[in-house]
Amino acid sequence: MMGFMPTEETRTHESTTVRAQTRPDTPKTRGAGPRAWTTRLLVAGIVLAALNLRPAITSLGALLEEVRDGFGMSGSVAGLLTSVPPLCFAVFGVTAPRLARRFGTGAVVCAGMAAIATGLLVRPFTGGTAGFLTATALALMGIAVSNVLMPVVVKRHFPDRVGAMTGLYSMALALGTAAAAAVTVPLTDAVGGDWRSGLALWAALAVAAVLPWLPFVRERDAAPAERAPGERARGEAPGRAEASAAPAAAPALRITRSRTAWALAVFFGLQATVAYITMGWMPQIFRDAGVPADTAGLLLAVIMVMGVPLAFVIPRLAARLPHQGPIVLVVGASGLAGYAGLYFAPAAGAWAWVLLLGIANCAFPLALTLVGMRAGTGAGVAQLSAFAQSAGYLISIPGPLLVGVLYQHSGGWGLPIALMAGLMVPQTIVGVLAGRARTVEEEAAH
Repeated sequence: MMGFMPTEETRTHESTTVRAQTRPDTPKTRGAGPRAWTTRLLVAGIVLAALNLRPAITSLGALLEEVRDGFGMSGSVAGLLTSVPPLCFAVFGVTAPRLARRFGTGAVVCAGMAAIATGLLVRPFTGGTAGFLTATALALMGIAVSNVLMPVVVKRHFPDRVGAMTGLYSMALALGTAAAAAVTVPLTDAVGGDWRSGLALWAALAVAAVLPWLPFVRERDAAPAERAPGERARGEAPGRAEASAAPAAAPALRITRSRTAWALAVFFGLQATVAYITMGWMPQIFRDAGVPADTAGLLLAVIMVMGVPLAFVIPRLAARLPHQGPIVLVVGASGLAGYAGLYFAPAAGAWAWVLLLGIANCAFPLALTLVGMRAGTGAGVAQLSAFAQSAGYLISIPGPLLVGVLYQHSGGWGLPIALMAGLMVPQTIVGVLAGRARTVEEEAAH
């Protein structure tokens, strides 16, 4: 860029940047363009927050047998426990935007990290199933609001580095998910084999995540209308400020009239169902097949860690295709093959099956990519994302509970694995429908 002659657009951008730096009421002074040390602190906060968005779930999956024995849980109650995450995400996630407008995004994320720390520290020592569920719900409430607001933080503070920061955030989330699955059992062994201490140790990571958010607690979000006329965000091209403001004034889409929106919501819900069944039950499936507990946790970690590289590859590949159906088919076929192997030879081919299931688990980044591609405006993306995720998480709630019921009443994993494999069929069908090259605005207008 520095090797080019300065164009009129470049000079305009530079003059706008100077005005933004000197005007006392610009977003820069409110924190939208933090200084270098603040930027580093914010990056650390984003990474630490992302690391904490899944250990509450996958650490429990690694020690689910010990938790069940410790509290005397039936298979059905354990299934209810594994259904709590999507329920909390559906219920509490929708409150995040309103809380952020009222208290500020930084304050809500900081409170979310504190809720995670408190829930993880308290839940192993509650003394009963009801208390364990309540403390787990507290931690998941913090995860829900933080999960929704992380993209908002990235968009607001790094408008010219959204892709890079989203990639960093996604990688940290996948690493936290995998680490909790892989090291919870070894950590438990290191503290004398006490599963309560092994679970509570993850509260320390959440406490660490609170600290970088403390300086942002008093920060308040700026509404788009507060931007001065003609002013644009850092890195925003001329004319984009006006274009980005337009969708806010546009009437709300009748999103429920879009077949693509419904297909995407069901696709999101089915992939979430499989994901939470995997996080909650997969280590137990391997342990019941004779795999040692630490190896079972590591196998789950492999499924989750595959999301690190594939989360970068799949969105870029999807953006280059006119129809994302072929990717959906590969994801679905990998899931069917993985579950078939898990059914017939769970221990003998365990490492092969988790590689296939790791590919199938990447339906999540594909679903997020489709949300951005199936809407033509910023307002449309926001509406489609809210609809697909809220409806999807509601759809996913019964799955883990049903697995627990089937496991308890059938006495084995044959029926639950058959259910997981069966879910891949409708997931693939609706995914192909959601991958068609059309927008929800076009469909909702008819």
